[in-house]
Amino acid sequence: MKSLVGLSHQELMDVVAAARQPAYRARQIAAWVYRRGARSWSEMTDLPLSLREVLSGEWRVGACELAHRTESRDGVRKYLLALQDGQTIESVYLPYADRVSVCVSSQVGCPAGCAFCATGLGGLARNLSAGEIADQVLCLQRDNPDRRISHVVFMGMGEPLLNTDAVVASLRLLAGEVGISPRRMTVSTVGVAPGILRLAEEDLPVTLALSLHAPDDALRSRLVPMGRKWRIAEVLDACRAYHQRTGRNLTFEYILLRDVNDSPEQAAALADLLEGLPGNVNLIPYNPVDAATEFAAPPPSRIRAFRDVLERAGRPTTQRMQRGQPIDAACGQLRRRVGESLPAPVR
Repeated sequence: MKSLVGLSHQELMDVVAAARQPAYRARQIAAWVYRRGARSWSEMTDLPLSLREVLSGEWRVGACELAHRTESRDGVRKYLLALQDGQTIESVYLPYADRVSVCVSSQVGCPAGCAFCATGLGGLARNLSAGEIADQVLCLQRDNPDRRISHVVFMGMGEPLLNTDAVVASLRLLAGEVGISPRRMTVSTVGVAPGILRLAEEDLPVTLALSLHAPDDALRSRLVPMGRKWRIAEVLDACRAYHQRTGRNLTFEYILLRDVNDSPEQAAALADLLEGLPGNVNLIPYNPVDAATEFAAPPPSRIRAFRDVLERAGRPTTQRMQRGQPIDAACGQLRRRVGESLPAPVR
């Protein structure tokens, strides 16, 4: 059965027109689904019962269902969501003092194969639809009604720019129907240069985050195998084009791996590499993955030294707060841990 989540306002108008209903019914349905978080036809009490009965025979409301939830002491909630074909994906709810972010997936699994990431260990199953992407936000909002989700980051399972059509459609749904500003949405990529250029043409002022992780192609190809297809120079050229087209500064994600990419010399090379490209470097101390035992996080002194080199070179630098480790919050960990032995869906 098809899902309402994922339909644009025009598509909802087509649905109600086929049911011989006035156009304003589409606005009512959109409000229930995207703004009020309805998950069933019975909740849409201002629609005629006869219309709900007709449409419920063809359309289900949501695209995802909560299958498993776990929470850490710092308030981070990690979700496993079940899709209609039995596949599962991960989403994360991240509350801060001044905002609430959610991290969403764009694919079931991931083809990038990054050496330090649990998501790619099982490969790619399929792309998500726009509805399956957007519905992650709606599911997590319904489960956390006390605070409004304000930010969305496409940093969950999958490579967003290998599923560009659905990602762009979901961005438009989240902006136009759910009401989240594109400036509060971030799309993270391992460096799919054609996808970066395509996103630049979409007139969506989202933040682009590049998962760089190394200052040279040789090391990057080891850590991010997809880097063999698009070399650093080509990716950074695409990033320059993105900035010129959108006016948006970028974020350069850099996971710190002890004795692999964390030396002061590598920090200096990174600063040189990014010269002239506006944006901050976000340092991410490695979050251990049980299947990637070759890596470890650097000690705090090593992280501080790396950051000092960047800052002395004039590069704005942040360090990601480590949250959710006790609940397998790194991408792919919960899905691998729970596997096929899912508990009953969370209500």
